[in-house]
Amino acid sequence: MDLTYVDVGQGPVALFVHGVGTSSHLWRNVIAGLRDERRCVAVDLPLHGGSPARDDLSIPALAEAVEELCEHLGLSEVDLVANDTGGAVAQVFAVRHRERLRTLTLTNCDVHTNTPPEAFKPVVDLAARGELAPLTASLLDQPELVARTAFGDGYERIDDPAALVEAYLRPIFAKPDGGRAFERLLTSIDAKDLIAIEPQLTVLTVPTLVVWGTGDVFFDVSWARWLRDTIPGVREIVEIEGGRLFFPDERAAELVPHLRRFWAQP
Repeated sequence: MDLTYVDVGQGPVALFVHGVGTSSHLWRNVIAGLRDERRCVAVDLPLHGGSPARDDLSIPALAEAVEELCEHLGLSEVDLVANDTGGAVAQVFAVRHRERLRTLTLTNCDVHTNTPPEAFKPVVDLAARGELAPLTASLLDQPELVARTAFGDGYERIDDPAALVEAYLRPIFAKPDGGRAFERLLTSIDAKDLIAIEPQLTVLTVPTLVVWGTGDVFFDVSWARWLRDTIPGVREIVEIEGGRLFFPDERAAELVPHLRRFWAQP
């Protein structure tokens, strides 16, 4: 098992899954708020953080990487929390490995046909042309520019652009052929993988919480309602007013109480 991960705290297991171009670092503030009451495990998906690239970087393959981690750590019952592309991964994981889930929480993420979201498609097009990797690599030493370009729409404000670049992008591009693998990953994100599991989502009864930032240019709150109307296990939608894609990082203090309350429900 070659995946790297954060594993801190004691108690019932909360498993956190990030999306494309970030890492387990995304969850550090949520984990800081929960580690005294939970065992918090946050995976670095293949290619991200300290995890090496793999040949298959499709959404279903990433879901199986999460299963590998669960098997490796013996995680038989988890509260799964996901963001961005990690939410797509979590949906596939949930229908394939329902037996591992105690609960599921989805924050702003790819849903059904909004995979990848329209606002992200220009980046995917750059990757498809082989232009994204060299462009990004050339900007890594200009953290303010690259953070604003890569993450500016996902955060309400970026106080430390260098820290984001070092935590999210540098580990990807430091790997052998990491830039090309990143392009391959982006071009493998395909709505067909989520459309294919819609029938299984309609019978997914695992208790599910949807927490959605309303200021996200990628994932409109209408997709939170699609999840509610499709997954019978959804108990409620919580809206984070003005929250953007990465609100679990910058507004963790608002997410943690909702997780705590949801997990305490019978």
